[in-house]
Amino acid sequence: MSRRVALRRSGPPLPLAVLSLALLHAHGASAQPAGGLDGPLTLKRTPQLTETLPPNERSQLPSLITGDRLSGRQDLETVVEGHATLRRGEVAITADRLEYYQPDDRAKARGNVRVNQAGNVYEGPELELKLETFEGFFNNVRYSFLANGGHGEAQRIDFVDSNVSVARSATYTTCRREDFPGWMPAWLLTAATMTTDTEENVGVATDARLSFMGISTPPLPSVSFPLSNQRKSGLLPPTIGVDNTNGIEISQPYYWNIAPNRDATFTPTLMSKRGLNLGSEFRYLEKEYSGTIRLDLMGSDRLVGQRYNETRSAQLQQLANGEIQASDLTFGAPPSTKRWGIWANHHQDFNAKALGLDSLSANININRVSDNDYWRDFTRTPTLAQRQLSNDASLNWSKGDWSGGIRALRYQTLQYSLSPIVPSYDRMPQITANYNKYDWHGFDVSLNLDYTRFRVNSILAGQPGFDINQQSQPDGDRALAIATISRPFITPSSFVIPKLQLNTASYNYYLPQSDVPKLTVNGIQYVNGVPYNPNSLYFFPTSSNRTVPTFSLDSGLIFERDASYFGRAFRQTLEPRAYYVYTPYRNQSMLPNYDSAANDFSFATIYTENAFSGNDRISDTNTLTLGVTSRLIDPETGVEAARFGIAQRLRFSDQKVTLPGGTPVTDRASDLLLGAQINWTPKWSLDTVVQYNPDTRKSERSAITARYNPEPYHNLSAAFRYQAPTTPTATDGNKSFDVGWQWPLNDLWGDKGKDLGPGKGQGGGRWYAVGRLNYSLQDKKLTDGVLGFEYDGCCWIGRVVLQRITTGTLTANTRIMFQLEFVGFSSIGSSPMQTLRTNIQRYQPLRQPTEGPSRFTNYD
Repeated sequence: MSRRVALRRSGPPLPLAVLSLALLHAHGASAQPAGGLDGPLTLKRTPQLTETLPPNERSQLPSLITGDRLSGRQDLETVVEGHATLRRGEVAITADRLEYYQPDDRAKARGNVRVNQAGNVYEGPELELKLETFEGFFNNVRYSFLANGGHGEAQRIDFVDSNVSVARSATYTTCRREDFPGWMPAWLLTAATMTTDTEENVGVATDARLSFMGISTPPLPSVSFPLSNQRKSGLLPPTIGVDNTNGIEISQPYYWNIAPNRDATFTPTLMSKRGLNLGSEFRYLEKEYSGTIRLDLMGSDRLVGQRYNETRSAQLQQLANGEIQASDLTFGAPPSTKRWGIWANHHQDFNAKALGLDSLSANININRVSDNDYWRDFTRTPTLAQRQLSNDASLNWSKGDWSGGIRALRYQTLQYSLSPIVPSYDRMPQITANYNKYDWHGFDVSLNLDYTRFRVNSILAGQPGFDINQQSQPDGDRALAIATISRPFITPSSFVIPKLQLNTASYNYYLPQSDVPKLTVNGIQYVNGVPYNPNSLYFFPTSSNRTVPTFSLDSGLIFERDASYFGRAFRQTLEPRAYYVYTPYRNQSMLPNYDSAANDFSFATIYTENAFSGNDRISDTNTLTLGVTSRLIDPETGVEAARFGIAQRLRFSDQKVTLPGGTPVTDRASDLLLGAQINWTPKWSLDTVVQYNPDTRKSERSAITARYNPEPYHNLSAAFRYQAPTTPTATDGNKSFDVGWQWPLNDLWGDKGKDLGPGKGQGGGRWYAVGRLNYSLQDKKLTDGVLGFEYDGCCWIGRVVLQRITTGTLTANTRIMFQLEFVGFSSIGSSPMQTLRTNIQRYQPLRQPTEGPSRFTNYD
């Protein structure tokens, strides 16, 4: 196939810009309609600037040849000597001598040959290449890839096509090449053959060795690695650690990039003290559904047997010493050593229009583990510090102003004899319907309907820590309706919102034995004609209902003025607010309590109608909450630089409705709530809240948090929290101090780094300190902590992380993790990275996937 060739007999080559303008002018002239311009000129993106040229367009592009001396025969061959250049589309070839044979579209180059193919560069003494198909070979070549900066040398490279090439006797590294004699990269991959596919962005090396700081691995049959930041299948960085519970721990994850919208990770973890744990995670994302499934399986955990033998030996020794009776033995039969955990979530959208709905979706959430001790023994799982695992499925819908759903919720409660907890009630099922209408003739109207069957897992009755008398009742049904109407009066400088609410509920439940009336005859107690046995459980059906109205009036003003503080202009506001609530007393002491608890005292709850969360207790209220807030707002950006607030609740009558075992509130004035948030500059912020008791003139609770973040990878945060004693016998409150940081250690000796952009660090040869410590001043001990160091070697990153997690009053899990990451060779996160992300606020990884560079960033 013939090609259009631009020829010059002698002299310097024409500038590329001139040739490009000529081509664009010729193309534009041929496209101009005969009738002239029909409208204004508009710019259009030229196909020549696309990142990847389609094969059909590549074959239509002209070949541009320049050089000092040019000779040849028309439509046969062209020979260029001295500064020879051949360009077609995304391929540019320069050499001392270049021969181009038009009949077979083949180019031969000799002497200082350089090929730039879409930003990937190959250099060497001799090249032979077919331009359209990009088939050929290159001898004694040095190469570099644009996407990740990887480079190396090869005895020969065979180009299969424009994407695939095979290098013989090749090396590969992402370490930046230094210009001094004897330079060697920190890490280097050597291989007999290395196949690269720039379309799939993957490289495969055979008979390969990986060396780091002069230490090499044994020969590996095959190694795959990425050529860009895109996902690819292969081994991820291993994690090596030492754990006081697990012993020496080695995790080797494998990542499977199934499709752009599906992937999986398999993580076998070998624990020297316990055995092998197999972890897997599957993620999927489709147009109408998405989700994640994680499964961990340990076929045999030696820790279970060891713990059983220790308990058995200790109790048998106590029995031999006469300290306990045979009836006190609790070790029982040996438990199963198989451990497993499953965590899954799925979201599904349905075709709601076919059913006449606006939306219809379903959610499934599963959290299940094999045994009660799982939360203590597997502290890196999603169940960390969670002992009530929710398992639920729901179907949700909406149409116009109506919405609702049906839900089934069941908990798995993990009991621990040293710290038992009361199980939550299952909702089997919960059916809801909600109506919300805004600005209906100036009114806002809502109606919330809820029917729930509350059930407690009877299997839990035999577990340690479960006391049936701690439950108001084990089972019951509740039908709930909440109707609300309000009329907001809102202006730019004020608001008044009167609101009326009616909360009604009907219960069908069972009285526990402690509440069942008993009849005594001849000294014997009877319950419904049956002799009462205190060792048996009695539940008697009963029903009750309650209806509670609530009136509230929320009002406030907004004043603004221009102000200046510390030489900075602000728009300052003053926002007084008054919130009155009246709820009459209704006796609810005989009603069950399934989901109500006391609200935390904060700015988020002080302006609410009910002193309790949930719907089983509606507090009788006759209160007025007064507060004022002032803000400093940047008039140009609208950013809030500071906020100060104060609020107090005034009570006009005693609160009689309480939670089971609670005491009525009789204080006429609540504690004073004070808060401040200061974000003077993006570099630092301060957030503080104080709950002050005017009667004792002491703080009941206070928290202050400060953050300093002057530039990337420089982050300090500190928090102090205090909680006053909750019982009269306690002498000291709970005080804790939390500090976290990420900071380059090189700054300490004046070695300032450079901002290389997000996810690129601050330059090679830099140490970073990372950590977070939570210290209890009351107990004078470290409760939880993470301490680590990172080293950025430019093309490799080393990490060592020490973590301590408290799992009980007297027990803690401590581990140390090591990781070595070769940048651009294997760069997806691992266990130490996840630990740092989870525990350190605003932690920034030294490397993050970024969008690949354009081929025009390395354009010849």
